[in-house]
Amino acid sequence: MEYLPEFVSTSLRISCSVHLSGIWPASVGMVLEVSSSQWFGFSLCQIPPQLPVPGLSQLLSQPQSVCWFLPRQVVLSPLSVLLNHLVQRALVQVSQPVCFLEPSLTTSLGLCHYVESLPSTALGLDLLDLPECLQVKETSYQRLCESKNILTVNGQFPGPTIYARKGETIIVDVYNKGKSNITIHWHGVKQPRNPWSDGPEYITQCPIQPGSKFRQMLIFSDEEGTLWWHAHKEWDRATVHGAIVVYPKLGTTYPFPRPAAELTVVLGEWWKENIMLVYEQFITSGGQPIDSDAYTINGQPGDFYPCSKYETFKLEVECGKTYLLRIINAAMNEMLFFGIAEHKLTVVGTDGSYTKPLTRDFITITPGQTFDCILEANQKPGRYYMAARAYSSGVNVNFDNTTTTAIVEYKGNYDEYSSPPPLPYLPCYNDTLAAVDFSASLRSLASDDHPITVPTEVKDRLISTVSINAYPCPINGTNSTCQGPNGTRLAASMNNISFVNPSIDILEAYYYHIKGVLFGEKFPKFPPYVFNYTADVLPLRLEIPKSGTHVVMLKYNTTVELVFQGTNLVAGIDHPMHLHGFNFYTVGLGLGNFDERLDPLNYNLVDPPRQNTVAVPKRGWAAIRFKADNPGVWFLHCHFERHLTWGMKTVFIVREGDCPEEKLLPRPLDMPRC
Repeated sequence: MEYLPEFVSTSLRISCSVHLSGIWPASVGMVLEVSSSQWFGFSLCQIPPQLPVPGLSQLLSQPQSVCWFLPRQVVLSPLSVLLNHLVQRALVQVSQPVCFLEPSLTTSLGLCHYVESLPSTALGLDLLDLPECLQVKETSYQRLCESKNILTVNGQFPGPTIYARKGETIIVDVYNKGKSNITIHWHGVKQPRNPWSDGPEYITQCPIQPGSKFRQMLIFSDEEGTLWWHAHKEWDRATVHGAIVVYPKLGTTYPFPRPAAELTVVLGEWWKENIMLVYEQFITSGGQPIDSDAYTINGQPGDFYPCSKYETFKLEVECGKTYLLRIINAAMNEMLFFGIAEHKLTVVGTDGSYTKPLTRDFITITPGQTFDCILEANQKPGRYYMAARAYSSGVNVNFDNTTTTAIVEYKGNYDEYSSPPPLPYLPCYNDTLAAVDFSASLRSLASDDHPITVPTEVKDRLISTVSINAYPCPINGTNSTCQGPNGTRLAASMNNISFVNPSIDILEAYYYHIKGVLFGEKFPKFPPYVFNYTADVLPLRLEIPKSGTHVVMLKYNTTVELVFQGTNLVAGIDHPMHLHGFNFYTVGLGLGNFDERLDPLNYNLVDPPRQNTVAVPKRGWAAIRFKADNPGVWFLHCHFERHLTWGMKTVFIVREGDCPEEKLLPRPLDMPRC
């Protein structure tokens, strides 16, 4: 398809008519309508034989022609990628196309009701592969021998993958066709000056109500690699999530040899119970949530679960070739060890940034993190398990101790079922040293083509404890509502403040200077109580946090160092801390109490990994640095869903700068109302 254009200017429309043969007669053509370099739509049209090859505007004026509109494919650069996809899915042949340019106004064709009217048999396309129009709705799925309705996007679990190129801007229409409110967060997309589309409920927006729509703008800047999207309301992200793949800019390529193929590997959790009932019971009980019934790889539990073996996900490989695995931990409450039997994984990227190659038998991946890994098919042809299971370090902390599997299958002639596939080596479930060693070994690529800018001078220093806490049982509490340790209600905090969501979103209140909205600007920059944070025994009085809605105010362009200090209050455990709106550099990681005098001497300021989610070790600490050059309201929270619900979160508000490019973009007109 080299004859198709690789670039479209913003002032031209390109219409390509391609005559197809195969399942449709020669009188059928395909017209691709492209508006601007951020292409907004295309159409499939049945063209009457007597008509010449038309442009779209001419075609629409012909009553004899029949057109079906599809929303804009997120990545059409190069355009040949899309055409190849359509041709392959339709099992058709392509004759020489007729392509021409004509002036056009920029309009969006991404309307969902057009999609619903398109015949499902048209060109053999599954329309829901086009994810720029996201429909949130309930869909029936069967797992573990039982069927239930789950909340999905476009009927898919996991949801559709969004594709983009570095530096692009994408428009996504989110339609809520479910029964309850929803929001969508674009995890790892920094959204320069655009917190309006970031997504967390009551932080940057009020939720999208049933029957409503919100048009969100995804502004990609220097991200390149694998990110993801997910619901950011209560526990809906258990099934509402999907991958984001950001390719290099046109004319550039990966900083490693191009793989033979790429595969997205989404790790998740599955409950037999309705996830909102799990959430509501968890809130009511004051204790721990019930564990998931299975982990999943690309939506499938794998061979070791009932009624699952025949649906186990399989990856077919050829001996001697390499494959890029885009691995996402979409699990709700567990860090995971992941590996492939008798194969090594070479990490080449994390959280949308490239790393120096790091080859390991397994990876440790927290909820929220992504890793790009090279798999070399260099073993004897056969079948090998890829597997994931929990890393859970907390004492008396419940967790799902099952193992999810998928199968790597080599092409070739061999007896596939002469013996079961081998399992990979994965550390013991509580092997903290193995988990920390992996995380501490990551290094940014830091090359000429992919430079990094680590702040070496810091203007704003913060240290925050991240703790599990417990409230005394209230006067009207019962055994069924105070199921925490010693009859308490479990909570979580940062610097002893358990965050309470306000009644309207903080971004709206900040932007319009709304008075009476209860959020304070006095989040403590240092722990209010200094003690031996990682001691085996701690006074019970330290377990009780304060409740409040307090934020951190930052000047534009200030440089920030934030140290997360884990504590052993109630239950010492790891914490995957995620910051919206920024990539940060993890300059230090260690066990024990952070030493403000000695530990900074060992910071890595040369090639620290650039991340958006960092694993704070059990009874340990992690230090991050970033430049506050993105004005807006940005959420900071633990990505364990139970800890987020309990209150381990706060907000950074970065004030606007003086120049126009240092100020927020205008508020969208269709922002959801509270």
